[in-house]
Amino acid sequence: MNSISSNLNIMIKASEKASKILIRDFGEIEKLQVSKKSQRDFVTNADLKVEKIIIEELEKARPNFSFISEERGQKKNKDIENTWIIDPIDGTTNFLHGIPHFAISIALLSFNEIVSGLIFDPIKDEIFFAEKNKGAFLNNQRIKVSKKKDVNECLFAIGDNFKKETDFIYRKSGCAALDLAYVASGRYDGYYQKKLNLWDIAAGLLLVKEAGGITNDINLNNLKNIKIIASNSNINQEFQKKVLNF
Repeated sequence: MNSISSNLNIMIKASEKASKILIRDFGEIEKLQVSKKSQRDFVTNADLKVEKIIIEELEKARPNFSFISEERGQKKNKDIENTWIIDPIDGTTNFLHGIPHFAISIALLSFNEIVSGLIFDPIKDEIFFAEKNKGAFLNNQRIKVSKKKDVNECLFAIGDNFKKETDFIYRKSGCAALDLAYVASGRYDGYYQKKLNLWDIAAGLLLVKEAGGITNDINLNNLKNIKIIASNSNINQEFQKKVLNF
């Protein structure tokens, strides 16, 4: 593995620190399944706590960088060309119901280009990360998108409901960030969803690209209502045709 940049190292340390709170709260969420307390309020507090830790750690290291985050929205600081994009818990519904499939997602947008991205699954202890022109990695191992050429042999992640039965196999995981990380690592062959937010997909976009995959063009100035199609290059055109026809 190539040496990582100081910015990515900051992202990793921030996510690891925040993950300790997230793991603890996830254990309490499981207990709350049979309690009378408000699970919805609890998960909101978990989001806020994790986001606060991440922002504090990033600000210590890069006090002038700007922010886009799920809970706090957009904050422009002195350096408006470098922006952290943060989703403290992607997959909050899974988290809320005690399903261990959610992630912290952090990306760095520099001069309108995503140059670093990290998706951390704290329960499985898997850190997916990528930097521009340096490849994509899972922990310390380089990852690549799948090489499949036949859509009928593929497994896709889909975030939307189709009105009719599809002729391809797909799953719904409830976590856009991990869906993209899984495409980058070849676990899924492609991913499609509409009406996403930039913080859901920013890190994943870079991961897929650096792992040799393809995504549709995304306007990084749009924070919401984003449509994404990601896959390996062999099946991309056919996959696009299929999902857009359902």
